[in-house]
Amino acid sequence: MIRFVCVILLTLRFCSPAIAQCSLPDPLKWGINDTVLTSAICYEGALIPYKESEMAWVSKMSEKQLEKYKREYDRLRNAVYVTYPFARTAGVTLNEIQLQLTNFKSKKEKNNYLKSREKELKDQFADPLTNLSVYQGRVLMKLINRQTGNNCYSIIKEYKGGVSARLYQTVAFFFGSSLKQDYDLRNVTDRQIEIIVNEIDGMWYNNYIRPMSSVN
Repeated sequence: MIRFVCVILLTLRFCSPAIAQCSLPDPLKWGINDTVLTSAICYEGALIPYKESEMAWVSKMSEKQLEKYKREYDRLRNAVYVTYPFARTAGVTLNEIQLQLTNFKSKKEKNNYLKSREKELKDQFADPLTNLSVYQGRVLMKLINRQTGNNCYSIIKEYKGGVSARLYQTVAFFFGSSLKQDYDLRNVTDRQIEIIVNEIDGMWYNNYIRPMSSVN
């Protein structure tokens, strides 16, 4: 069995108990020679320049096999970066809808509620698919499963009676059986997706410097 190890070298840890003690420098106090911008982290109350080393691959694969694997991994990583924001937004809406549906007893009430949320479902769930490749769409389906705990086939099947045929057909037409994308960390690809998601969260959604008003 072919095995590989992906190694990422960091100068310093990003997270620190003292992270809240850092303050950003005031641009008005910069000197005339302060012209070079650099990345920095907060470490024990001080802002310190840092740089990530390039990824190093350690593997028993042949050079040709490793290059093929790296291309596939880069393709997956790009797809996750493209689709994860959509999955987060759609996941919040879908989870909220699922919760609200438990408050209705009749099918008519559920359908009326779904129709009232149809524009959100279309904007956040169906419309993004038209700008994605089939491969990216499959990754999005996996990520929505990760955010909601349900595969998209089950979600669409449940909502079909309460949303327009056009919305249903948009999703089904573009990805068909791809809607049945499970998310299971026993699967190698899903574990890779989880690593990439954690990478995005660490740099973006869980980054204390990013304005919270723009976090989904």
